[in-house]
Amino acid sequence: MAKEKTNPNYKVIAENRRARYDYAIEDDIECGMILEGSEVKSLRAGGSNIAESYAAVEEGELWLVNSYIAPYEQAKSFKHEERRRRKLLVSRKELSNLWNATQRKGMTLVPLVLYFNHKGIAKLKIGVAKGKKTHDKRETQAKRDWSRQKQRLLKDHS
Repeated sequence: MAKEKTNPNYKVIAENRRARYDYAIEDDIECGMILEGSEVKSLRAGGSNIAESYAAVEEGELWLVNSYIAPYEQAKSFKHEERRRRKLLVSRKELSNLWNATQRKGMTLVPLVLYFNHKGIAKLKIGVAKGKKTHDKRETQAKRDWSRQKQRLLKDHS
């Protein structure tokens, strides 16, 4: 058997686990980000949070709003603002598709995962999502519980 090589550059930095519970994700897209040097260093150290953030199309540009990147202590004079708006990089076609999706009723852009890709570049995966109602969330919870119980039953009978 061939051993699978793991790439040392690929690393998940922050994940919005609550997004799949609160939203029905219809589509997802990978975006680049414009970051400052101290932000990249801080991300490599693992200090970030995208749970309260969202993406928005404003004036023909895609922005990540309210994301948190911890301050980098070694950056003396070139410190970054922790919760600043960060520009996301997508193609014009993808941007127009995202803008059209957000104009429909109830659609929003939710950040799912912030990670370094295999080349070591910071990327953000955003999802085009529709908010779930309370009964939809209960249904999701019931399906998850049933699948867990099914796995236990199959494991016990084997």
